[in-house]
Amino acid sequence: MPNQAPPHAAPSRALRWAVAGSVVVMIAAGALFYYASTIAAAKRQTNHNERVVTIHPHSCEPNALTVPAGRASFRIVNRSDRAVEWEILDGVLVVEERENIAPGLSQVINANLLPGDYAITCGLLSNPRGTLHVTPTAASQTAAKAKPSMVAFVGPLSEFRVYLSQQGSALIKAVTALQQAIAAGDLRQAQALYAPARAAYQRIAPAAQRLAELDNGINARADYFEQREQDPGFIGFHRLEYALFQQGTLDGLDPTAQRLVADVSALKQQLLAQSLAPEQLVSMLVRNLDSLAELRAGSGEEERYSHTDLNGFAANLQVTRKVVELLRPLLTKAPGELLQNVDGAMAALDSQFNGLKVDQGYASYDTVSAAQRQQIADTAKTLATALESIDPALGLSGLSAEDSHR
Repeated sequence: MPNQAPPHAAPSRALRWAVAGSVVVMIAAGALFYYASTIAAAKRQTNHNERVVTIHPHSCEPNALTVPAGRASFRIVNRSDRAVEWEILDGVLVVEERENIAPGLSQVINANLLPGDYAITCGLLSNPRGTLHVTPTAASQTAAKAKPSMVAFVGPLSEFRVYLSQQGSALIKAVTALQQAIAAGDLRQAQALYAPARAAYQRIAPAAQRLAELDNGINARADYFEQREQDPGFIGFHRLEYALFQQGTLDGLDPTAQRLVADVSALKQQLLAQSLAPEQLVSMLVRNLDSLAELRAGSGEEERYSHTDLNGFAANLQVTRKVVELLRPLLTKAPGELLQNVDGAMAALDSQFNGLKVDQGYASYDTVSAAQRQQIADTAKTLATALESIDPALGLSGLSAEDSHR
């Protein structure tokens, strides 16, 4: 008769397996804890230089900052009850900005800052501005001495001024036609002329958005005003859009339309009066495309009453293509696949817009699916990333403060 295991053998073996399993789980848990701790420590190390700015309903804390020259990170925390923006201004020019920061959330602005004094905005346009003092460093002083020759950029910059002049005139003409339709009491014609006028603005938007005060009057959404759509300061394109498409009325609208004509006329003059450093030519495109990728494409908030967003997106691509063409003779000499990557991303974005064309225009953005919106955002981000490689390839990272900080 074969030997039989004692009755307690099986339970003992099960106990041993249970103990071994517990040890494995403990080791795995420990490894996961170590990994999570390492990742958290790395993030703390990465972000330890972040300056935290908290936006309250009517103030920012702090509203006076001092940082060393070079790369600086600012975490903007929104403690107000509405979406807000935060900007760094060099005089009338926008250096960096973050728009549409949702209530209760935070976003990070990364800026490469030259020595000098800047202003900072604080949520609502009516809130008091703050100050940002950037102190020199050894690295910034070394970089100031390592600027490349500007001769190669004279042609592209001059041609871009011609472009701004032509497109500025086209914008004035389009807005004037819109104003005349409003003055004539023709609601349907005014609605038809809104999208062409808006697209004319978007063809110079990357440059226009550097001019903080004028851009706020021309382009600010209702969110950035105390009383939103009912606020007296809410003027410009989106005030017209609200009346034309949301309210369906022209009552009392002509003074706002006349003000917009005056503002876009002043915009053209200021764009031509402002100097533009070579590295700003591409960086303003990157900022505009980042906004498209991170905010405008997904939310549909840019043209929330008319849903004509795609017209503006396509116009943004047109100005991007123009700048790339102006720099193409220089970019053909750049190493690697930089130009191929830029061209490929522009073609991909153009293809997406073409797929959404209807008749002579584009589909209403409220009919564009979430998946399509995400594709637009992803491709715009790919293009922005490709464009970011241009300045280093052209040796523009070492420009002096005198060339860039004006």
